Amino acid sequence: MTTHTHSAPSLQPSVQPSLQPQAILLLRVALGVMALAHGLLKVFVFTLPGTVGYFESLGLPGFLAYLTIAAEVGGGAALILGVYTRWVSLALVPVLLGAAWVHLGNGWMFSNTGGGWEFPVFWTLALIVQAGLGSGRGVLSNRFA
Repeated sequence: MTTHTHSAPSLQPSVQPSLQPQAILLLRVALGVMALAHGLLKVFVFTLPGTVGYFESLGLPGFLAYLTIAAEVGGGAALILGVYTRWVSLALVPVLLGAAWVHLGNGWMFSNTGGGWEFPVFWTLALIVQAGLGSGRGVLSNRFA
């Protein structure tokens, strides 16, 4: 009796190296820059008191504004550096789901008055994808990736 072993064909071309690590890096840095920019927007444009007031106008406790800013600034910096990418990505999901909730009544399109929920939901999904992919290349330290 003869046994034949067949290997599955490779789905990746053997000639061209994979661009996956660079793509993961690009997604991670883009998500980090977006989170950092949103956090700093709340500090320097809307101001801390203005952001607290906005959260309170939504019926949320004012201290959540500080937690949101800390999550966006700290999480954005961590993603840019590739520090604990999976955990940071998942930690930012509730922040974005909160943003989607805030914009839910404005319709789907983010270009609607008051901004719709399309962008925060897409951003949430991108963070979940990033959590699944990990850090990619260009991390501060592989030990903390």
